Amino acid sequence: MSDKPPTPHPDIVDAAYQSTEDMVASQGFSETDSLAHVQAELAALQAKSGDLADQYLRAKADAENARRRAEDEISKARKFAVESFAESLLPVADSLEAGLTIKDGTVEQIREGAQATLRQLIAALERNKVLAIAPTPGTKFDPHQHQAISVVPSEQEANTVVGLLQKGYSIADRVLRPALVTVSAPK
Repeated sequence: MSDKPPTPHPDIVDAAYQSTEDMVASQGFSETDSLAHVQAELAALQAKSGDLADQYLRAKADAENARRRAEDEISKARKFAVESFAESLLPVADSLEAGLTIKDGTVEQIREGAQATLRQLIAALERNKVLAIAPTPGTKFDPHQHQAISVVPSEQEANTVVGLLQKGYSIADRVLRPALVTVSAPK
């Protein structure tokens, strides 16, 4: 097969040429006027095409710049996302270091210091939306927040929490670690 387009039949070419001549004659244009008119239209269309090409290139560049800025923002957000959390944990670290410098503290003083440090840690976690999952006995077992370690016979309703072995934690409604629980067996 040839890559050349088929040549139109000479009768078709003559008819098209005659139709163009008839149109020019019917509108009262001479052949020079017609040529000038077509050249003016061509120049106008070329100018419009150039404007559209320029607008396209500008829009494409704007979109690329916006994409690059968004990627930079995402990169910075990932890089510094932990900054606030780390900043809230610094007082906890300071309290632990201060507690370790005390050489002759009584058991009661050490216990009070540990409790105060734990309160600081819990407050820092809560400020950063890290919340404890600590179901009480009798709470309905939720497999999305709880992990059953064992099923034990109990007087409670079936599939309810009997005991808490370890707290779980969530951050912004997403479970970081499920609470480890024992669950009542069906009767």
